[in-house]
Amino acid sequence: MTNDKRATDNKELVLHGLAEFAKGNIEVLRDLLHEDFIEHSPGNPSGRDAFIEFIAKSPVAAARLEIKRVITDADYAVVHYQMIPPGDDCGLAVIDVWRLVEGRIVEHWDVVQPVPDAAEIPHGMF
Repeated sequence: MTNDKRATDNKELVLHGLAEFAKGNIEVLRDLLHEDFIEHSPGNPSGRDAFIEFIAKSPVAAARLEIKRVITDADYAVVHYQMIPPGDDCGLAVIDVWRLVEGRIVEHWDVVQPVPDAAEIPHGMF
C-alpha cells in the first residue's frame, strides 16, 4: 500500500470514528483502538478497555465536536477541533495526534486549552 493510500485510509478511519463517537457510539473505539493502546495524556489510562471505560465517563462523551482540520500521513492523524461540553458556550480547543498501525490507533497525544473570549484572539482561535 502506498503512503498516499495509507494517509487517505487514516483520514477516513479517524473521521468515521469521530463521527460515530460524536453520535454517542463509544463502542466504535473497540474497533479503532489497538488492544495495547498507549495514552500519553496525563491522567488518562493506557490499554483499550481501560481507556474506553475512562472516556465513557468523561465530559468528552457528552460534548459536541466541531472538527476544524484534519492532517494525515501514512502513520499519523492530527485533528484540530472545538469540543463543546453541555452548558459551555466556548468549550475547548483540542489537537489530537494519533499514531496508526494497520488501521488501528496504537498511540495518542493531545493538547487542550480553553477557548478564550473572542476579544482576546483577534485572528480567531480556529
